[in-house]
Amino acid sequence: MQQESAVSRRLAKIRAGLPRTGLAVVGGLALGLSFPPYDLWPLSVVGVGALSLLTKGRTGRQGAWTGFAFGFPFFLLLLSWLRVIGWDATVGLSAIEAAFVALMGAGLAMSSRLRAWPLWAACLWVAQEWARDRLPFGGFPWGRLAFANTASPFTPLAAIGGAPLVTFAVALSGALLAWGALRLRTDARAPKAAALAGAGAAAAILAGYAVPVPTKADDTVKVALVQGNVAQPGMDFLGRPMMVLNNHASATERLAADVKAGKVAKPDVVIWPENSSDLNPFLDPAAYARIDQAVKAVGVPTLVGALVDGPDNQHVQNEGIVWDPVKGPGASYTKQHPVPFGEYVPFRAELSKVITRLQRVARDFYPGQGNGVMQLGPARIGDVICFEVAYDEIVRDTVNDGGRVLVVQTNNATYAETGQPEQQLAMSRLRAVEHDRAVLIAATSGISAVIEPDGTVSQRTEELTAAELSATVPLRDGKTVADRLGATPEWVVAIAGLLAAAAGLLAGRRSRGNRDELRGRGGDGPSGGTPAEAESLTSVVP
Repeated sequence: MQQESAVSRRLAKIRAGLPRTGLAVVGGLALGLSFPPYDLWPLSVVGVGALSLLTKGRTGRQGAWTGFAFGFPFFLLLLSWLRVIGWDATVGLSAIEAAFVALMGAGLAMSSRLRAWPLWAACLWVAQEWARDRLPFGGFPWGRLAFANTASPFTPLAAIGGAPLVTFAVALSGALLAWGALRLRTDARAPKAAALAGAGAAAAILAGYAVPVPTKADDTVKVALVQGNVAQPGMDFLGRPMMVLNNHASATERLAADVKAGKVAKPDVVIWPENSSDLNPFLDPAAYARIDQAVKAVGVPTLVGALVDGPDNQHVQNEGIVWDPVKGPGASYTKQHPVPFGEYVPFRAELSKVITRLQRVARDFYPGQGNGVMQLGPARIGDVICFEVAYDEIVRDTVNDGGRVLVVQTNNATYAETGQPEQQLAMSRLRAVEHDRAVLIAATSGISAVIEPDGTVSQRTEELTAAELSATVPLRDGKTVADRLGATPEWVVAIAGLLAAAAGLLAGRRSRGNRDELRGRGGDGPSGGTPAEAESLTSVVP
């Protein structure tokens, strides 16, 4: 009988928590809609505010559950492009990423006991993203609040503090609005408090307009981006050997014919995308000859993407290779951050027996040791490859080491028309503002684009369409405040958030100790302490 009573109480608690869980799910989906391809950036503020309200005054366990209920549907929507590989991959990665949001939810609940809790909430958002950017296996930065705000009033803040400052400002504005909403509900002086909260949120939103925008170009370069397209999108985008290479070589030869006919100006450099050569040109004579023929036709240095052999038979390297029309292949950049389970398999021997699909990754990608700063004709470029654009330090290092224009070589053919190319384009827009550099995206199947240093997309291609873009873009030598400060502000803010969560935990323990003392003296309410405290203790969310 006593056991049945315990089960009944537990079920009652679960039922009582369902509305809060449902609201967390809705809040997570709202946050997902703030990202491309939907681009409803104000919902990023709404999503943060919703999670702040739902975790305010809760226990750490309750906050963790609410955070997971918020984070899991958010990542399911955001990462739905992984369905090309399999929905199990989408669900698995979403659950891993949502676990970080669950930890943040616990921190939000604990820090909400402190004064100035909206400030600590914003710090915890930065801390959560800091952890996801690095863990596990080098991290996965998708879903940062900053990446939903690459064309919003928050965007200029990237030039001061990079993506972490943009995230901080978005989170602060959402938490302040949540604070104002709570005061309206509970405080007789609510109108004044709500107005103060609204003013603070508005200040966070509009602060970006105070960031000066550089306008001076130290020099310019004429570029051509070649998007050769693929046979078919999806896992088998390569088609027959030489097909993707022929597409890009033929497109380059068409560009050369247009230059000769006077239809377009001759570029100073040409840029091909990642994996534009589907064969190793250093081992396959036909691939080498086809690349060389196309580069000689256009007559200018060309950045070629290719897979080449690694240091042993078990590894390959994903490279951008400078190909000169006279000298042939020269300097190269090897991708530093291969994608786990996509470009290499951790614990291969064990996992491949369980997940047979991993056997399709026949050889692991070997990571490069240097950054992508290379001389391409008259331009000193900073090359990053595909997903690397999501990692702050990789892009920042290319700028600090002398890259005057950023190049993103990418192959999104696996995820064509799934929303993933739009998300990667948004990240590139933020990098342009963060580093005051033009960004050139060359993609096999789209989206290729020319992005100005202020984040404006001046040209872009459609997906699954062969195309060439020609543009004159600025070359810049200066460094932004974000370049000079590096990751230091992110570390400081993240540590502040973690310390606030710890302080909130200690405050909660002291409060429980005081309630236990009151209970021992016969305090008010059904469980000792004040009625409000009793309500907080008994309203348990699973």
